[in-house]
Amino acid sequence: MRKVKDYYYNKAKKDKYPARSVYKLEEAQAKYQIIKRGDSILDLGCFPGSWSIYASELAGSKGVVVGVDLQQASQSPRPDGAPIHWLCQDITEPEFLPMVMKIRPSFRVIISDMAPKTTGSKWADAQQSLNLVYISLDIVDQLLLNNGNFICKVFQGEDFPKFVEDVKKRFTMVKVLKPKSSRIESREVFVLGTGYEKTTK
Repeated sequence: MRKVKDYYYNKAKKDKYPARSVYKLEEAQAKYQIIKRGDSILDLGCFPGSWSIYASELAGSKGVVVGVDLQQASQSPRPDGAPIHWLCQDITEPEFLPMVMKIRPSFRVIISDMAPKTTGSKWADAQQSLNLVYISLDIVDQLLLNNGNFICKVFQGEDFPKFVEDVKKRFTMVKVLKPKSSRIESREVFVLGTGYEKTTK
């Protein structure tokens, strides 16, 4: 585990990303092409900014990224990357959606690496994680364009299968991913949905 941690930590430093988490999104992108040139992307739980920077690179200068977190991020995009709008905002507050929609009324991709503050209780952490991903799924229903893509981090727990079923009601393809850069002992997985259908089944 230490070698894996050191490898991705050092790789992030070398590649000038603020966190190793970028490689989880990179692995999913390599296989499923979640983000394309010119895309609009909403990044939930973006701090410290690795996912937003990587999404900006993929989208290019004609795309746009909005990164949202309780902590203020301030990283600059790469040259020729999409502009990044950083919002320090609580996604559960009523003013969140209007603030985002002032920048962009809808998005082709919504990504989320959000995680709750861990308590040491696997059950409690899984429940808090599910609360967050259901909030993100509600945001998907309000802001994601038809045929858009969604990926989110989830801590596995007893209610995890139901969440996957709820995602399947909205997307033409759903996959549960365990990236190589995730720590082996971590209960985190990523749920990917592609081909969003505005009218749920």
